[in-house]
Amino acid sequence: MGNFVGYKYLKSYHLATIIYDLTFEFCNRYISLKSRTHDQMVQAARSGKQNIAEGYLERSLKMYIKLAGVSRGSLGELLEDYEDYARQHKIELWPVEKTRGMREIRAIRKRSTATVPYIPNLPDNPTEAVNLLITLLNQANFLLDRQIASLEEKFVKEGGYTEKLFKRRAAVR
Repeated sequence: MGNFVGYKYLKSYHLATIIYDLTFEFCNRYISLKSRTHDQMVQAARSGKQNIAEGYLERSLKMYIKLAGVSRGSLGELLEDYEDYARQHKIELWPVEKTRGMREIRAIRKRSTATVPYIPNLPDNPTEAVNLLITLLNQANFLLDRQIASLEEKFVKEGGYTEKLFKRRAAVR
């Protein structure tokens, strides 16, 4: 196995990666390749994943917070797209309690033939696929909200990159 960068250990990154992969598959299966919506959903999913990584790699805590917020915004937009799809295709959504839990995901995984145990295949049924992705998005958004709050608290307690450089510079003088 290769070297892992710290962001690859974040649950928010794991979920965003799964969401990106399943969204790519969902869009290829259920949304016309010629559709602008197809491109926007795939890009929103990609942005959700990539901005977590980019933010983590920033030296500036302020930029990390900003990029985590961009990730959260992208995944929020993607959640809206899935809810729109469900409404337009008259797909019944699971109750909110279900979309915040793991029971449904575990049931889907049990029926899945995926080779990675924690990553389900996209269900063949569009109702189950939409609900699975909405569930994963709610979980990722919850984790990102907590991650951003934690980063903001760290920024308040420790200051930012520029402040730390200024303190080091002042100490040298």
